[in-house]
Amino acid sequence: MDGTSGPESSKNPRAHSRFGPSVPPSAAGAILLATVLATVPDAVAQSGGQGQPSGEQSAAESPSAPPKLTNLRYTEDYSYLRDPSKRTGAWWEPFKYIPLDASGTSYLTLGAELRVREEAYWNFNWGEVPVDNYQWYRVLPYADLHLGPNVRLFGQMIGAWETGKETDVTGVDETGIEFLQGFGELRLPLSQDANLTLRGGRQLLSYGSERLISLRYGPNVLRSFDAGLASVETGAWRVDTFYARPVRNKVDSFNDRFNEDQSVWSVYATRALDEISPTSGLDLYYIGYRNTDAEFNQGSGDELRHTLGSRFFGKAQGWDWNFEGMFQFGSFDGGNIRAWSVASDTGYTFEDVTFSPRVGLRANIISGDRNPNNPNLQTFNPLFPRGKYFGEAGLLGPYNLIDLHPTLTLHLNDQWTLSGAAVFYWRESLGDGIYDPGGRLVRPSDNSRARYIGTQADLVLGWEPTRWFSAELAYSVFSVGPFVEDTGPSKTTHFVGFETVVKF
Repeated sequence: MDGTSGPESSKNPRAHSRFGPSVPPSAAGAILLATVLATVPDAVAQSGGQGQPSGEQSAAESPSAPPKLTNLRYTEDYSYLRDPSKRTGAWWEPFKYIPLDASGTSYLTLGAELRVREEAYWNFNWGEVPVDNYQWYRVLPYADLHLGPNVRLFGQMIGAWETGKETDVTGVDETGIEFLQGFGELRLPLSQDANLTLRGGRQLLSYGSERLISLRYGPNVLRSFDAGLASVETGAWRVDTFYARPVRNKVDSFNDRFNEDQSVWSVYATRALDEISPTSGLDLYYIGYRNTDAEFNQGSGDELRHTLGSRFFGKAQGWDWNFEGMFQFGSFDGGNIRAWSVASDTGYTFEDVTFSPRVGLRANIISGDRNPNNPNLQTFNPLFPRGKYFGEAGLLGPYNLIDLHPTLTLHLNDQWTLSGAAVFYWRESLGDGIYDPGGRLVRPSDNSRARYIGTQADLVLGWEPTRWFSAELAYSVFSVGPFVEDTGPSKTTHFVGFETVVKF
């Protein structure tokens, strides 16, 4: 799970009480219907007797298995269904491949995602809000039209509603009905092993570990961009270049426009390292960013920031790793920017031990500002990060932090997982405050000399009985340290989250 308020949301809050409008009946009915459709076919197929696997099980065992269901959706390729011999009779196949011409190269793919999520905080932000218990409802239908092998039109709507929030409701909680994605794509073969793809329109963007460019998948409203993108794939390399403006999400339907204050542009290269393992790779990237209305502990002003970074990731012989380093330079309100971050996530899975436990350790150092009275700025900006960056409670964002994050994941069986984690937080610089995942300053430094922020513990139970349905229950507790005690309310925060997702 992942969540953040997002910097663009603070411009558009509305006060909302527990007696606010409920989710539309049509949305609730659609969610219930989709849950039945997603779970019943599997149950029927499995009850038909042993030796009669369901359609999706047969496909998964064939050479042309269906693609993994992703959060982006436009990465899923169902063109293999053009060959009748590769169809299994699964209930979903008629939706994923609708031929539009005799050759079968022009076809339509339809799909949707439906999610219901409930979250409850006790002492949100360590006591600013005593109790906040609310529900999110989200529907994400899409259509993917292929006009031959090289031309494509992709569209996705979003319906997102909330009920019960005690804090301000923003466009990240509720946006009514909106266009989430709508783009055209042209693929141009450059040589036998090289292709150029051009894409323009509103789209979701996700790169690397989503430390800098993410979908913001966990909250109710995903983050989309109005963007132009060019991508070249050749051999082991893929290089993307894009210019984009994030969409400013607003409450109510059909009123989301791009954010005139912010823009982002990038050259992002990835090389597959098959010589290490099929899942290993190296990212090299530059990301430029402009925000004419930026705000930090030091103050507010015009921000122009450049990020240079590299990421080395992979999985082999039980080990998995993800190491990333980033350096930032630029200007902010007349001063210079010099900021940096290093991040690691390393784990080992004991495949031959009961429950196949994975033991991991994450660690991050993220620079903060040294002196709020000096015009130069050292606060690292994660730009558009994934939310719940450091765990389930989602209280802190990746600014001015040092953290250690040991984790343990147990695979109880092929459907159930249980994960536990502890997170220890310190301020990297005593001259800077702490921020939420969306970049809002939660606690200014206030001349506090305390470095330790607090300790967090997470427990997550996940269930995925079918390809189409999943559920998750999470609990988190945050015990405050001296810095929180020095700067405001300092009660222990408790969090509970529960969600069900249908995706087809």
